[in-house]
Amino acid sequence: MNSAKGKLKDFHEDVRREAEDSVKNFFPDRVFELDKLLKSDMFSKDSMDRVHKGVTMPVHKNDTHNDVETTHKKRKLSEGHESKHLQGHQTHIPCNKYILQVIEVLKPKIQTLMEKCNTVSLFLEYFSTLEVGEANSSSLKEETLSEVQRIEGEAATFLDQISRYYITRGKIVSKILKYPQLDDYRQAVMELDEKEFTSLRLCCCELRNHYLSLHDTITKNLDKIKKPRTNNADSLY
Repeated sequence: MNSAKGKLKDFHEDVRREAEDSVKNFFPDRVFELDKLLKSDMFSKDSMDRVHKGVTMPVHKNDTHNDVETTHKKRKLSEGHESKHLQGHQTHIPCNKYILQVIEVLKPKIQTLMEKCNTVSLFLEYFSTLEVGEANSSSLKEETLSEVQRIEGEAATFLDQISRYYITRGKIVSKILKYPQLDDYRQAVMELDEKEFTSLRLCCCELRNHYLSLHDTITKNLDKIKKPRTNNADSLY
């Protein structure tokens, strides 16, 4: 029993140490790192050209307006046969290479923010449970904890956004394969990729701002959060 209690105490101490180190050291370092990334070539004004070059569209030899009526008749005659025909081609359409590159850089940073927020949340909840302070200090802990959890949730939505982008893009590309004569679907892919790149740049900006906000908010009130003064202690001195 004592062994388990000792291990739990060590765990609490590890959480406290990691949380404080994250707030004091890791968060500022990540602010500078993300700010540098925002100013890098990856997110420069010329990057939109790289986004366009990263698009690979299926090209068909019969992709002409003259074939529109013929294709329409084929589809009417046999939808089943047409599906088998499309499947037989097994056309491979890769992702936008540049968007994929940006996602591969940002995704681990999003996951790290979520993990750090989770650790800091545990740290705040742990001390809130052990120490009962004055009303202002307790309120401060609750507000800080709420902000950390909000940021963790927002980081999770960034990951959802990436998944939705791939799903949406896949659906549009499948339409291009089915209706190669329609330029609207091709343009839709271009527009979607541009939008995703803008969203990813904004995501990087938000990650930087979140780290800055967490560092500023928690460091200013860390002593009050860790050791709130009790009314009894005030009356003794």
